[in-house]
Amino acid sequence: MRKITAGLFISLDGVVEAPDEWHFPYFNDEMGAAVDATLGAAGTVLLGRRTYDSFAGAWPEREAAGGEDAPFAKKLGDARKIVVSKQRLGFTWRNSEQLDGDLATAVAALKNEPGGDIALSGSVSVVRQLLAAGLLDELNLLVHPIAVRKGMRLFDEDGPAIPLRLVSSEAFRTGALNLRYAPAGSPGDAGYDDAKTHLPGSGR
Repeated sequence: MRKITAGLFISLDGVVEAPDEWHFPYFNDEMGAAVDATLGAAGTVLLGRRTYDSFAGAWPEREAAGGEDAPFAKKLGDARKIVVSKQRLGFTWRNSEQLDGDLATAVAALKNEPGGDIALSGSVSVVRQLLAAGLLDELNLLVHPIAVRKGMRLFDEDGPAIPLRLVSSEAFRTGALNLRYAPAGSPGDAGYDDAKTHLPGSGR
């Protein structure tokens, strides 16, 4: 079964909206390698419509320009790109198509197809839905050391808790963190009486 990994730029206070307004001062070769390891290595890229529109408005031109980012732009162009939208879309960027049918059902079928792993970039509403449906295998958060203090956050205030376990962590020279999480089972029930046994001097 193919693995789905979602990658997001996120601020210290959980904001994921408009990263172009606060993200770039923290982008270095380390973060570039982390993005390439997920997004650049995927054979299939799953995108929400707004994220797709942003990508399609920039990366084809960057590939054609032949600059430093042209090799990465070509990887994106060559990848199969599947766009999640309730509106019927038309595409000019090569290898682009629209996801048909119910999101959870279609993505479950996509995971069972042959091929390499699937990457999901940005597209917060899609990430939330796949987490809720138990279809997301890994959540890659590139945490920036800034409190943006406005904008949409990754997790909204409605719905049940989502337990996660840390798979790996890495600190970049900029102070940004590369954190990879996978879904986890319930942490169980515990209260202060359970926690205090781990305090220094508790005798346990």
